[in-house]
Amino acid sequence: MTLWGGRFSQKLDDLAWTLNASLPVDQRMALQDVDGSLAWADAIHKAGILSDEEHGQITRGLAAVREEFASGRFSFVPSDEDIHTAVERRLGELIGAAAGKLHTGRSRNDQVATDFRLWMLQAIPELDAALKDLQSALVEQAELAGETLMPGYTHLQRAQPILLAHWWLSHFHPLQRDRQRLADLTKRVSVLPLGCGALAGTSVPVDRAALAESLGFAEPAPNSLDAVSDRDFAAEFLFCAAMTGVHLSKLAEQIVLYASAEFGFFELSDAYSTGSSLMPQKKNPDVFELTRGKAGALLGLLTGLLATLKGLPSTYDKDLQEDKAPVFQAVDALLMILPVLAGALRTIAAKPERMRAAIDSFMMATDLADYLVGKGIPFRETHAIAGKAVRAAAEKGIGLDQMPLEAYQALSPAFEADVYQVFDPLESVKRRNAIGGASPQSVKNQITQITNRQLSKGEKSCLQ
Repeated sequence: MTLWGGRFSQKLDDLAWTLNASLPVDQRMALQDVDGSLAWADAIHKAGILSDEEHGQITRGLAAVREEFASGRFSFVPSDEDIHTAVERRLGELIGAAAGKLHTGRSRNDQVATDFRLWMLQAIPELDAALKDLQSALVEQAELAGETLMPGYTHLQRAQPILLAHWWLSHFHPLQRDRQRLADLTKRVSVLPLGCGALAGTSVPVDRAALAESLGFAEPAPNSLDAVSDRDFAAEFLFCAAMTGVHLSKLAEQIVLYASAEFGFFELSDAYSTGSSLMPQKKNPDVFELTRGKAGALLGLLTGLLATLKGLPSTYDKDLQEDKAPVFQAVDALLMILPVLAGALRTIAAKPERMRAAIDSFMMATDLADYLVGKGIPFRETHAIAGKAVRAAAEKGIGLDQMPLEAYQALSPAFEADVYQVFDPLESVKRRNAIGGASPQSVKNQITQITNRQLSKGEKSCLQ
């Protein structure tokens, strides 16, 4: 059974049928299609299209179809072009001719857009929960880290000492922005296309506001032409997914580096590492490398859908059949990555002694300049003086903390014996106590704020 065959005198070519059919992809929206059909049956019943008896038959039949899908007992047949055809075909088998009235006033154009949006409204909270759990893993590591010091980097060069806890939390906040983007996107997904027909709206006097409310949408789409063609929400979701992938990739890349022998800052758990088929000594960070790879794939999904959408000429075009697969792939990829990353992060063992050994006195060169600022010298002058001190120490092959006082005083008479206090890395970190800084107190405040606002018991989701 097809939903459109009356105008044609011969059947579609077999290969063209295979190209045209979308069931392998859209069968994933089976429950959403049934739920949308139940709501539509209620709407056209209230509009006088269905009698009480027909409405009862359709409602009971759809409930049976839904149960078949939920239990895995639903059987597709070769003539099922898409999930909408499959549901209507099965409904007809169960209740007979009354099934033919269900599609009154409805098009597959507004039907599929509704199914897709329903599916996304249910998928986004799953992603939000997985992101929240990964955030929890980061906070747990930050709390374990205490006042453990590590080198901070810019340009992958040693820059200034920081707290390991501050580093862990630096990956919390991008994920929070990802959650906020998903929450904001939800408002634009929650717009109901059903009742817009193929493009011009429906002639059936349905109450679209009530229909939207019954399906959990915030509002009905205000323009039928736009409603059936709008896939902004899908592209925007893929951007959110790609941005999340970028954040996960950045975290993964740093862990790959820090777990290497050259850094030796982290030891990965065996449960989240793999070996080599040739080299027995290898312990590979494949979980994190695969995360980087998935991030690239997520970027590709976004680019692909944007290329599909960029020049469509009318309201609904068959090109839009390509909208769901990339979104499904993105959701699947993230729901696969996120729990594994959370588990891997929770089992990482830090190596404080290696991190501390990577901190040298040159990393306190800014503190040296700030020391002279405290003596009343303008920073631009102190920056140059500190730079000369760095050069002098490097030429002698010694650290800044090993430079004799006379050498410092030759650069500026403002240097005194207390200058050597600036080379204590923990004290250097403690001086960075402004909001957002790396000091122990600032980091403690950051954790408290996170715990109170975002991760406390009974927290409301970013999606609420």
